[in-house]
Amino acid sequence: MKYLLLLSLLFGTLEHSKNEVPNFRLKNLDERTVSYNQVKGENLTVIDFWATWCKPCVKSIPEFVKMDEEFDDTQVQFIGISIDGPRNKAKVKPFIKSLGVEYPVLRDSDSSVMGRLGVRAVPSLLIINSDNEIIYFHEGYKSGEEVEIKNKILELLEE
Repeated sequence: MKYLLLLSLLFGTLEHSKNEVPNFRLKNLDERTVSYNQVKGENLTVIDFWATWCKPCVKSIPEFVKMDEEFDDTQVQFIGISIDGPRNKAKVKPFIKSLGVEYPVLRDSDSSVMGRLGVRAVPSLLIINSDNEIIYFHEGYKSGEEVEIKNKILELLEE
């Protein structure tokens, strides 16, 4: 039984590395529909799924804002995806403004894109290569994990 559980966890992890990100469409904060292909990066794209009510998200987003400022948009494009539902819709724009987010933010209020990409919790971060393949997946956030994520981005840029 333990062996089967281990295999399912292993294959679940590997599954993320083989997943391809489809050209999904979501609304931005100005209510305009935007496709993934319009906002993705040339080399790497970092997608951060979050919500205004998520305490770890409040801590991780400022770290991603710093990283976004360090990397050239042609190398790495950050995209925030809020999963806040209709009740919290009005909170999203002031929330990201207060955190200094300048990269694109999209709304996945029914969590459909989140589900299609196999994301089950917030915060979750995906790094996607230029072939639209998910090559790194990180769920949750604890202080200090931004160093691991930044090092992974640097490692991927060198490949």
